[in-house]
Amino acid sequence: MMIKQVILRHLKMKMNFPFTTSFGTFTDKEFILVEVQDENGASGWGESVAFTSPLYNEETLKTNWHILEDFLIPMIKDKEISHPDEVSALFKPIRKNNMAKSAIEGAIWDLYAKRENLPLATALGGEKKEIEVGISIGIQKSVDDLLGIIDGSVSEGYRRIKVKIKPGWDIDVIREIRRHFPTIQLMADANSAYRLQDLELLKQLDEFGLTMIEQPLASDDIVDHALVQKHLTTPICLDESIHSYEDARKAISLGSCKIINIKIGRVGGLTESKRIHDLCMEQGLPVWCGGMLEAGVGRAHNIALTTLTNFTMPGDTAASSRYWERDIIDPEVTVHNGLITVPSKAGIGYDPNIDAIESFTVRKQNY
Repeated sequence: MMIKQVILRHLKMKMNFPFTTSFGTFTDKEFILVEVQDENGASGWGESVAFTSPLYNEETLKTNWHILEDFLIPMIKDKEISHPDEVSALFKPIRKNNMAKSAIEGAIWDLYAKRENLPLATALGGEKKEIEVGISIGIQKSVDDLLGIIDGSVSEGYRRIKVKIKPGWDIDVIREIRRHFPTIQLMADANSAYRLQDLELLKQLDEFGLTMIEQPLASDDIVDHALVQKHLTTPICLDESIHSYEDARKAISLGSCKIINIKIGRVGGLTESKRIHDLCMEQGLPVWCGGMLEAGVGRAHNIALTTLTNFTMPGDTAASSRYWERDIIDPEVTVHNGLITVPSKAGIGYDPNIDAIESFTVRKQNY
């Protein structure tokens, strides 16, 4: 296929509720939507998950736009591409900027799957017809508020509850959750809020039977996580530390974690996500798909990826209505008893709602 046109859109969507982590609170989600068109005018869609501030990692919406406009789009426009796996090799000269790379690579994967008349899940090698999903709950104003949200999520059938923690909002909060919900699959996500000297505090989490503790230490750390994992019975899951297959290989070799969270944007695209998935399966580590407050296009890519065999733990891909009054796809993503039915249509399986997209668009540029 030949990429003849790329359209970038800067969208801004109001969230249904504020989402708070250890590094900030989000009330709106601004992101870049990427549309690629081939020589026949067919479109593929991808979504950048970079935030407006460099809080999760060093990338931002503005830096993604710059990298896409000035480097990545010129590298793929009017190039003959036989398979989306080739995109990673084309982009290799550009250091990092994984979220920018992932956005356009995802759009090319969608276009490729449509041209092959395959669901994206099938094109990736996925086999599941349904995927299990959990829910990610931000830091709340009170423990009672948090318990109420958990109760509602359990009633809706979500298969795993993830709660954000930070110093001062950790042991007592988890203890209270366990007192009310002794049997739910529960995990704690620290988003790099702790340091090695907090080991004794982190060891206290072992008493609560957590499925995992996600990224307790620094976002660029692998070595100290291995020291912490040696002292914990609870599995450590790495998120921010894993940007590539090589990061995953080193973390596994060092014993830094027992689970890996694969986020498509963080690792640079679906091709690299598959490579990490395959490595973890070979090494006996389960993986799951994390969320970045995606709108419908990004959510659809997560669903497709999660159909791969070694995604054995519920991911963060909750229903569209959890985050948005109106999503940008038709139909919206729905969850029934903790399960999402994988769409069978070609490509991402959901139709971009152009009216909704245009209503949320702040800026648009054709290349």
